[in-house]
Amino acid sequence: MNGKRIWLTGASSGIGAALAEQLLQRGQRLALSARRREPLDALAARWPGQVLVLPGDLTDPNAVAAIGAQIEQAWGALDMAILNAGTCEYLDVRAFEAAMVERVMNSNLMAAAHCIEAALPLLRKGDEPLLAGVASAVTFLPLPRAEAYGASKAALRYLLQSLRVDLAAEGIAVTLISPGFVDTPLTRRNDFAMPMRWPADKAARHIATRLEQRPLEITFPTPFIALLLLLAHLPGRLQLALVRRMSRNSAKDVSR
Repeated sequence: MNGKRIWLTGASSGIGAALAEQLLQRGQRLALSARRREPLDALAARWPGQVLVLPGDLTDPNAVAAIGAQIEQAWGALDMAILNAGTCEYLDVRAFEAAMVERVMNSNLMAAAHCIEAALPLLRKGDEPLLAGVASAVTFLPLPRAEAYGASKAALRYLLQSLRVDLAAEGIAVTLISPGFVDTPLTRRNDFAMPMRWPADKAARHIATRLEQRPLEITFPTPFIALLLLLAHLPGRLQLALVRRMSRNSAKDVSR
Protein backbone atom coordinates (compact mmCIF):
# COMPACT_ATOMS: atom_id res chain seq x y z
CA MET A 1 0.00 0.00 0.00
CA ASN A 2 3.00 2.33 0.19
CA GLY A 3 2.39 5.64 -1.52
CA LYS A 4 -1.31 5.07 -2.15
CA ARG A 5 -3.43 8.18 -2.74
CA ILE A 6 -6.26 7.89 -0.21
CA TRP A 7 -9.25 10.10 0.55
CA LEU A 8 -10.36 9.61 4.15
CA THR A 9 -13.50 11.31 5.46
CA GLY A 10 -14.42 11.90 9.08
CA ALA A 11 -10.73 12.27 9.89
CA SER A 12 -10.93 14.83 12.71
CA SER A 13 -11.55 12.43 15.62
CA GLY A 14 -12.33 8.86 16.66
CA ILE A 15 -11.68 6.03 14.23
CA GLY A 16 -10.96 8.46 11.39
CA ALA A 17 -8.19 10.32 13.21
CA ALA A 18 -6.62 7.09 14.46
CA LEU A 19 -6.84 5.53 10.99
CA ALA A 20 -5.20 8.60 9.47
CA GLU A 21 -2.26 8.13 11.85
CA GLN A 22 -1.94 4.47 10.92
CA LEU A 23 -2.03 5.13 7.18
CA LEU A 24 0.43 7.99 7.39
CA GLN A 25 2.84 5.80 9.36
CA ARG A 26 2.62 3.30 6.48
CA GLY A 27 3.69 5.93 3.97
CA GLN A 28 0.33 6.73 2.39
CA ARG A 29 -0.70 10.11 1.01
CA LEU A 30 -3.96 11.26 2.52
CA ALA A 31 -6.63 13.73 1.51
CA LEU A 32 -8.41 14.37 4.82
CA SER A 33 -11.96 15.69 5.09
CA ALA A 34 -14.10 16.62 8.08
CA ARG A 35 -16.19 19.57 9.20
CA ARG A 36 -13.46 20.84 11.56
CA ARG A 37 -10.25 22.02 9.94
CA GLU A 38 -8.01 22.35 13.01
CA PRO A 39 -7.40 18.62 13.67
CA LEU A 40 -6.64 18.10 9.97
CA ASP A 41 -4.12 20.95 10.01
CA ALA A 42 -2.46 19.38 13.05
CA LEU A 43 -2.00 16.09 11.19
CA ALA A 44 -0.67 17.90 8.13
CA ALA A 45 1.89 19.72 10.29
CA ARG A 46 3.13 16.45 11.75
CA TRP A 47 3.31 14.71 8.37
CA PRO A 48 4.54 17.37 5.92
CA GLY A 49 4.13 16.52 2.27
CA GLN A 50 1.77 13.58 2.88
CA VAL A 51 -1.50 15.35 3.66
CA LEU A 52 -4.06 17.38 1.73
CA VAL A 53 -6.37 19.26 4.10
CA LEU A 54 -9.83 19.41 2.51
CA PRO A 55 -12.45 20.30 5.13
CA GLY A 56 -16.11 20.65 4.28
CA ASP A 57 -19.71 19.70 4.98
CA LEU A 58 -20.10 16.34 3.25
CA THR A 59 -23.89 16.62 3.26
CA ASP A 60 -23.47 19.53 0.82
CA PRO A 61 -23.03 18.13 -2.71
CA ASN A 62 -21.35 21.32 -3.93
CA ALA A 63 -18.78 21.18 -1.13
CA VAL A 64 -18.04 17.53 -1.89
CA ALA A 65 -17.69 18.24 -5.62
CA ALA A 66 -15.20 20.99 -4.77
CA ILE A 67 -13.19 18.56 -2.63
CA GLY A 68 -13.14 16.06 -5.49
CA ALA A 69 -11.90 18.78 -7.86
CA GLN A 70 -9.09 19.69 -5.45
CA ILE A 71 -7.99 16.06 -5.20
CA GLU A 72 -7.98 15.76 -8.98
CA GLN A 73 -5.94 18.93 -9.32
CA ALA A 74 -3.40 17.77 -6.73
CA TRP A 75 -3.09 14.07 -7.59
CA GLY A 76 -5.05 13.38 -10.76
CA ALA A 77 -6.48 10.14 -9.35
CA LEU A 78 -7.33 8.16 -6.21
CA ASP A 79 -6.24 4.65 -5.28
CA MET A 80 -8.59 4.40 -2.32
CA ALA A 81 -11.55 6.22 -0.79
CA ILE A 82 -12.46 5.44 2.82
CA LEU A 83 -15.87 6.86 3.72
CA ASN A 84 -15.79 7.04 7.50
CA ALA A 85 -17.71 10.24 8.29
CA GLY A 86 -20.97 9.77 10.15
CA THR A 87 -23.03 10.45 13.24
CA CYS A 88 -25.35 8.68 15.66
CA GLU A 89 -28.57 9.74 17.36
CA TYR A 90 -30.85 7.50 19.39
CA LEU A 91 -34.60 7.60 18.88
CA ASP A 92 -37.24 7.60 21.63
CA VAL A 93 -40.15 5.71 20.09
CA ARG A 94 -42.58 7.44 22.46
CA ALA A 95 -41.74 10.71 20.71
CA PHE A 96 -40.86 9.48 17.22
CA GLU A 97 -39.03 12.20 15.32
CA ALA A 98 -38.88 11.90 11.55
CA ALA A 99 -36.50 14.87 11.43
CA MET A 100 -33.95 12.84 13.39
CA VAL A 101 -34.15 10.02 10.88
CA GLU A 102 -33.60 12.55 8.10
CA ARG A 103 -30.59 14.10 9.87
CA VAL A 104 -28.90 10.76 10.44
CA MET A 105 -29.69 9.57 6.91
CA ASN A 106 -28.16 12.74 5.48
CA SER A 107 -24.97 12.35 7.51
CA ASN A 108 -24.51 8.59 7.14
CA LEU A 109 -26.01 7.79 3.74
CA MET A 110 -26.38 10.87 1.56
CA ALA A 111 -22.97 12.27 2.53
CA ALA A 112 -21.44 8.93 1.53
CA ALA A 113 -23.36 9.00 -1.75
CA HIS A 114 -22.04 12.50 -2.53
CA CYS A 115 -18.51 11.29 -1.79
CA ILE A 116 -18.93 8.22 -3.99
CA GLU A 117 -20.09 10.45 -6.84
CA ALA A 118 -16.93 12.56 -6.46
CA ALA A 119 -14.58 9.62 -5.86
CA LEU A 120 -15.52 7.17 -8.60
CA PRO A 121 -14.11 9.18 -11.53
CA LEU A 122 -10.84 9.48 -9.62
CA LEU A 123 -10.78 5.82 -8.60
CA ARG A 124 -11.25 4.83 -12.23
CA LYS A 125 -7.87 6.43 -12.93
CA GLY A 126 -6.17 4.95 -9.85
CA ASP A 127 -3.92 1.98 -9.18
CA GLU A 128 -5.83 -1.10 -7.92
CA PRO A 129 -8.71 1.12 -6.77
CA LEU A 130 -10.64 0.35 -3.62
CA LEU A 131 -13.80 1.96 -2.25
CA ALA A 132 -14.35 1.36 1.48
CA GLY A 133 -17.19 2.49 3.71
CA VAL A 134 -17.73 2.29 7.46
CA ALA A 135 -21.10 0.69 8.19
CA SER A 136 -21.74 -0.86 11.62
CA ALA A 137 -22.31 -4.14 13.39
CA VAL A 138 -25.77 -2.77 14.23
CA THR A 139 -26.83 -3.78 10.72
CA PHE A 140 -26.66 -7.46 11.73
CA LEU A 141 -29.48 -7.20 14.29
CA PRO A 142 -32.29 -4.72 15.07
CA LEU A 143 -31.44 -3.04 18.37
CA PRO A 144 -33.41 -0.72 20.68
CA ARG A 145 -33.32 3.03 19.93
CA ALA A 146 -31.14 2.39 16.85
CA GLU A 147 -33.93 2.95 14.32
CA ALA A 148 -32.35 6.01 12.68
CA TYR A 149 -28.69 5.00 13.01
CA GLY A 150 -29.31 1.36 12.06
CA ALA A 151 -31.46 2.26 9.07
CA SER A 152 -28.80 4.64 7.75
CA LYS A 153 -26.01 2.09 8.14
CA ALA A 154 -28.13 -0.72 6.67
CA ALA A 155 -28.82 1.49 3.66
CA LEU A 156 -25.10 2.22 3.33
CA ARG A 157 -24.38 -1.51 3.50
CA TYR A 158 -26.81 -2.24 0.66
CA LEU A 159 -25.49 0.67 -1.40
CA LEU A 160 -21.90 -0.53 -1.15
CA GLN A 161 -22.75 -4.19 -1.71
CA SER A 162 -24.69 -3.32 -4.85
CA LEU A 163 -21.86 -1.07 -6.07
CA ARG A 164 -19.47 -3.99 -5.54
CA VAL A 165 -21.43 -5.97 -8.11
CA ASP A 166 -21.63 -3.18 -10.67
CA LEU A 167 -18.04 -1.99 -10.24
CA ALA A 168 -16.45 -5.44 -10.45
CA ALA A 169 -16.14 -5.24 -14.23
CA GLU A 170 -14.12 -2.03 -13.83
CA GLY A 171 -11.73 -3.59 -11.34
CA ILE A 172 -12.85 -1.35 -8.46
CA ALA A 173 -13.03 -3.37 -5.24
CA VAL A 174 -15.49 -2.49 -2.47
CA THR A 175 -14.87 -3.21 1.22
CA LEU A 176 -17.42 -2.83 4.01
CA ILE A 177 -16.10 -2.00 7.47
CA SER A 178 -18.51 -3.09 10.22
CA PRO A 179 -17.12 -2.38 13.68
CA GLY A 180 -18.64 -3.17 17.03
CA PHE A 181 -18.19 -0.63 19.82
CA VAL A 182 -15.10 1.58 19.56
CA ASP A 183 -14.02 4.13 22.16
CA THR A 184 -14.56 7.48 20.43
CA PRO A 185 -15.96 10.90 21.40
CA LEU A 186 -19.26 9.79 19.82
CA THR A 187 -19.60 6.53 21.76
CA ARG A 188 -18.56 8.18 25.03
CA ARG A 189 -21.93 9.93 24.93
CA ASN A 190 -23.73 6.57 25.07
CA ASP A 191 -25.70 5.90 28.24
CA PHE A 192 -25.58 2.10 28.08
CA ALA A 193 -23.03 -0.70 28.42
CA MET A 194 -20.80 -1.28 25.39
CA PRO A 195 -19.45 -4.84 25.58
CA MET A 196 -16.04 -5.68 24.11
CA ARG A 197 -15.34 -2.05 23.23
CA TRP A 198 -12.02 -1.50 21.42
CA PRO A 199 -9.72 1.54 21.74
CA ALA A 200 -9.72 3.64 18.57
CA ASP A 201 -6.04 2.98 17.86
CA LYS A 202 -6.56 -0.80 18.05
CA ALA A 203 -9.52 -0.55 15.67
CA ALA A 204 -7.49 1.64 13.30
CA ARG A 205 -4.55 -0.80 13.23
CA HIS A 206 -6.92 -3.66 12.47
CA ILE A 207 -8.65 -1.75 9.67
CA ALA A 208 -5.39 -0.55 8.09
CA THR A 209 -3.89 -4.04 8.12
CA ARG A 210 -7.00 -5.71 6.72
CA LEU A 211 -7.43 -3.09 3.98
CA GLU A 212 -4.13 -4.25 2.52
CA GLN A 213 -5.86 -7.58 1.76
CA ARG A 214 -8.83 -5.90 0.02
CA PRO A 215 -11.45 -8.09 1.76
CA LEU A 216 -15.19 -7.94 1.12
CA GLU A 217 -15.78 -7.00 4.74
CA ILE A 218 -13.85 -6.09 7.88
CA THR A 219 -15.60 -6.90 11.18
CA PHE A 220 -14.47 -6.77 14.80
CA PRO A 221 -14.34 -7.79 17.58
CA THR A 222 -14.94 -11.38 16.50
CA PRO A 223 -16.79 -12.63 19.64
CA PHE A 224 -19.20 -9.68 19.57
CA ILE A 225 -19.92 -10.09 15.86
CA ALA A 226 -20.44 -13.84 16.35
CA LEU A 227 -22.98 -13.16 19.10
CA LEU A 228 -24.93 -10.69 16.94
CA LEU A 229 -24.98 -13.09 14.01
CA LEU A 230 -26.16 -15.93 16.28
CA LEU A 231 -29.04 -13.80 17.54
CA ALA A 232 -29.83 -12.66 14.00
CA HIS A 233 -30.30 -16.26 12.86
CA LEU A 234 -32.69 -17.23 15.64
CA PRO A 235 -36.39 -17.69 14.82
CA GLY A 236 -38.06 -14.30 14.68
CA ARG A 237 -40.18 -14.58 17.82
CA LEU A 238 -37.31 -15.92 19.91
CA GLN A 239 -35.04 -13.17 18.63
CA LEU A 240 -37.67 -10.56 19.53
CA ALA A 241 -38.14 -12.02 23.02
CA LEU A 242 -34.40 -11.82 23.70
CA VAL A 243 -33.63 -8.45 22.15
CA ARG A 244 -36.66 -6.65 23.60
CA ARG A 245 -35.12 -7.19 27.05
CA MET A 246 -32.60 -4.52 26.06
CA SER A 247 -35.39 -2.03 25.35
CA ARG A 248 -36.19 0.68 27.86
CA ASN A 249 -39.87 0.52 26.88
CA SER A 250 -41.72 -1.87 29.14
CA ALA A 251 -45.39 -2.80 28.78
CA LYS A 252 -46.02 -0.91 32.04
CA ASP A 253 -44.44 2.27 30.68
CA VAL A 254 -46.39 2.11 27.42
CA SER A 255 -49.73 1.63 29.18
CA ARG A 256 -49.37 4.80 31.25
